[in-house]
Amino acid sequence: MGTITFLLVLSFLVFFHELGHFTAARYFGVKVHVFSIGFGKRLFSKEWLGTRWQLSLIPLGGYVKMKGQDDRDPALIEEGDDSYNTKKPWQRIIILLAGPFANFLLAAILYFVIASLGANALAPHIGNVQANSPAQIAGLKKGDEILRINDVQIKEWNHIGEIIRASNGTLKFYVKRDNKVQTFVLNPQILDAKNIFKEDIKKRMIGISPAPKVIVLDLSISESFIFAYDKTIQSSSMIFKGVQKLISGVIPSSEVGGVITIGKVISDASSSSIIALLSITALISVNLGVLNLLPIPALDGGHIMFNIYEIIARKKPSEKVFMFLTIVGWVILASLMALGMYNDINRLFG
Repeated sequence: MGTITFLLVLSFLVFFHELGHFTAARYFGVKVHVFSIGFGKRLFSKEWLGTRWQLSLIPLGGYVKMKGQDDRDPALIEEGDDSYNTKKPWQRIIILLAGPFANFLLAAILYFVIASLGANALAPHIGNVQANSPAQIAGLKKGDEILRINDVQIKEWNHIGEIIRASNGTLKFYVKRDNKVQTFVLNPQILDAKNIFKEDIKKRMIGISPAPKVIVLDLSISESFIFAYDKTIQSSSMIFKGVQKLISGVIPSSEVGGVITIGKVISDASSSSIIALLSITALISVNLGVLNLLPIPALDGGHIMFNIYEIIARKKPSEKVFMFLTIVGWVILASLMALGMYNDINRLFG
């Protein structure tokens, strides 16, 4: 069942990504020959709206084959008003951006659905108070429920850290203890900490950690939109930074995962709850959007790079350079896929 869920989720994400390219291409009058989910041998196909819609044997990706553009033949040139070749560079860039944009849009939709169904979050209850910390000095205790900080109502644990990090000077905490509301004035300090990439950082903190209590957020429609927007931005930022840290060596290459890791994560999420499955699907969708924007010639970001060059230089890259960089791009992608598969096998049998 987990394998089926993985294939369905991956196919859905690929479909949405390629639908973005398809929609933008058709908007600019580009003919789309093929819309494929998967690669290799064709299992099913149907002609509709002048396009062959098909399912292929290997369901690990997909593509739209436009007139005048084919990654398997980078030097392909086809004339006509309905050809990708004849469109202006800025139009081609929009067609290329439409795929990743569709992934970000899908993630936002999924996060909105999660918010509407009832997103889970850590309750604003204190689990531990660090010795000699601002929180202990002020009098906060384990079990306290933080209701407000200054004039801001606290609904979940993450709000506390956001307010502390953005603050200056002292903060007034409104805390529920023994069914009574008490107030405490705290002066956050800049202390040593670690970020999600395990790097040493300094940030404003008060020295508390959450209790292991999960709540369901009751959000209005407007709050659900804000939740979806914030989660999409946060996820995108985290993945962009993760790629940067991987390139700079902060994150070791052994952390790179492949299709086996993705499949296991989706399978575990599907067996947990629909909220967990939607959350991991949204995160993978953002991941696909970010990775496709990388300036690697075989990806959307690489093609965008070529079109930006054409706008600046007012000429296309030479066919020789274009072919060489495209081959390099495919080598990079193949190497990353091989690394991910190697790490997956190591995790299974290591």
